[in-house]
Amino acid sequence: MRVAFIGLGNMGGGMAANQAKAGRQVAAFDLSAQALERAQGAGCSPAPSVAQAVKDAQVVITMLPAGPHVRKVYAEDILPNAPKSALLIDCSTIDVESARAVAEQASAQGFRFADAPVSGGTAAADAGTLAFMVGCDEADFPEVEAAIGPMSRAVIRAGDHGAGQAAKICNNMVLGISMIGVCEAVAMAEKLGLDPERFFEIASKSSGQCWSISNYYPWPGPVETAPSNRGYAGGFATAMMLKDLKLAQQAAAAAGAATPMGAQAEGLYALFDRLGYGTKDFSGILQMLRGRLEELDG
Repeated sequence: MRVAFIGLGNMGGGMAANQAKAGRQVAAFDLSAQALERAQGAGCSPAPSVAQAVKDAQVVITMLPAGPHVRKVYAEDILPNAPKSALLIDCSTIDVESARAVAEQASAQGFRFADAPVSGGTAAADAGTLAFMVGCDEADFPEVEAAIGPMSRAVIRAGDHGAGQAAKICNNMVLGISMIGVCEAVAMAEKLGLDPERFFEIASKSSGQCWSISNYYPWPGPVETAPSNRGYAGGFATAMMLKDLKLAQQAAAAAGAATPMGAQAEGLYALFDRLGYGTKDFSGILQMLRGRLEELDG
């Protein structure tokens, strides 16, 4: 299978590498020369432009920063140059309106298109264990699932075009809210003289159990793979969580949905970001709630 992969950042680099590891011919493009070098080292073939990467592709996968980038790259580079037989899959996390607009544009030109944002973070991108939420025509889903198979542990069709993005922003709103709740509880446990590691033992087996506790505990120690054990480096950057919460709030406003906790979460992560910690994992907001931001500066 000939795959064009556009966007080789923290997520895209690992995703493209897993396509190559599966024995596929991957033509990769990114604006960063360093990202292209890493992709080449992982078995991909660097392309000099998006147009060159997609010209013979059977599958085109994009992983780009935001809606305007996706609209521009598809309109100016992919749709004019990719074969009409190519399956187009956008894995970026963008607004629902942009996903549907690109889908309409692609369909009008005879392409099959899917929005397929991901969940799992950089570790899952590298390991090929991402969860994909797909918005596409039902008839196209089996081929979409096969195309993204080397990058995934779960592929779920959420519905028609745009539904993948809707699922992603709703899911990440839950995650952002729940992490703040966990961090507040951990900080309060400490103030009350309860060891946060002992609190983990209790909460992970009690009614407060959730993904943010069991898989991503914000206090160092209990969950070996959590970013809290490496100074909150890597993982899911606060700036990216803030981006997703902003998308959720925009979508809620457009749909007339009440999301007061989502709005509060956005405000707290915006403050954490403005304090200079946008590159830290979002679970590092624990240190802001503890009043111990200096522990993030070591």
